[in-house]
Amino acid sequence: MLEVWTKSVRVGSRIPSPLAEIENRAKSRQISRMGKPNSQGDPFSDAVSLHSNPGESSMVAPYVDDDAPEIDIDDLPPNYSDAVESSEAAPMLAPNSAVNDKIRPHDLDSKVVVDLNTGAQAWVAKSVEDPGRLETYIRQLAQIPPRPYMKLVGTHTETSRDSKGKTEKNTVTDFDVTVELTPYLFADAQYRRSWSELRTVNGSEKVHRGTVLAKRGQGSNQSIEVGADAKPTLQEWCHRFAASPAGLKCFTFQRRMVGFDEEGVKRRLEEMVRRTNYRGHLNVHLITKDNRFEFYNDAKTNRWRLTPWIQWMFILTLTFVFAWPYLFFRTKKWEVIVADWPYSRINESGNKEYVSISEDQWYNMWAQAICRAVLEKRQALLDQSDLRRAHEAEPAFNTGNTNVDGALGLFRAGIHAMNEVNRQLGWGGDC
Repeated sequence: MLEVWTKSVRVGSRIPSPLAEIENRAKSRQISRMGKPNSQGDPFSDAVSLHSNPGESSMVAPYVDDDAPEIDIDDLPPNYSDAVESSEAAPMLAPNSAVNDKIRPHDLDSKVVVDLNTGAQAWVAKSVEDPGRLETYIRQLAQIPPRPYMKLVGTHTETSRDSKGKTEKNTVTDFDVTVELTPYLFADAQYRRSWSELRTVNGSEKVHRGTVLAKRGQGSNQSIEVGADAKPTLQEWCHRFAASPAGLKCFTFQRRMVGFDEEGVKRRLEEMVRRTNYRGHLNVHLITKDNRFEFYNDAKTNRWRLTPWIQWMFILTLTFVFAWPYLFFRTKKWEVIVADWPYSRINESGNKEYVSISEDQWYNMWAQAICRAVLEKRQALLDQSDLRRAHEAEPAFNTGNTNVDGALGLFRAGIHAMNEVNRQLGWGGDC
């Protein structure tokens, strides 16, 4: 080092200052960004450990760029461990998940009948007699929620007379408004976080257990029996169904919403509609679709019973009077598997908790949209657009033409006046 320093003095060069040393290191740091690796011990190194996460302290001195925009910590991606825990607790939707694709039996010659009104399905397939396949079908179907709806229907009766003086009565539907409750069965619909539970029935529940008539399980009356307290599992019930020698048998699986105060919501909706001075016949009820699946063993009789033209033939020829008792007493039924989707539940402290929102919150959210649809005499399923229009001021639509804008204003005023008259004088009564 002394020799080098002596040579530099001889050629007239200056002694490197600490500032020059820092500049040189900064230049080497810029070179390393272009692909040249830095030494491990360099305190100005840019290298970040693969084991470090955003927000954790590090011994490496950070490089500060005054021109760089500030980054909020909330905008940073989550730690890898947090993301793994979140994905394990509630897996995201896969491209081929049960929710995206329709679940059908694997048999090429299977028969699937879907009720267009309720969404209930009836399967006839050989694969349902395989315990493993049947269990797989049920577990896949249990991941899909039922489709509950609150439905409000208002009707009135109109009496008219024809030219001969004969009286004729017709039922007129004033409104038919429906609101779906399925989104509120999820704590997070994107990640499918819910409180759903696939369970087998208890011994105290009166259901079909491989029998013609519904009955309770053994030990339900607190009788002392060997194994009376052991509730069969899903796998065991599937094996019992497959091992049954019955010629006609049916295994039923149900999905249902639980923990919803149906009566309380119905009462509040009825009061809201009556406050509009509606005088017709009002029916408010909860309906559930896509909630029932029946698995039949592959037999000709089961295929015939699900064929529409054969059903109509038996009805028109009145032979169903003999066919129905035969099918009823010949078919062994299982109704032992249920998928519960709680809207609310009672926690360990005895308090009621909700998976998303309470019934009061749901009513406060939808009451204005439902009331508006009722007054407009709509017959439709309300969606997000109806909810948005009810809570936001509807902007006036101006075309730029004075005559057209005046006509639109008169139209809005006329609709508003009709609604107010209906509120005050009553509407929808029998006539």
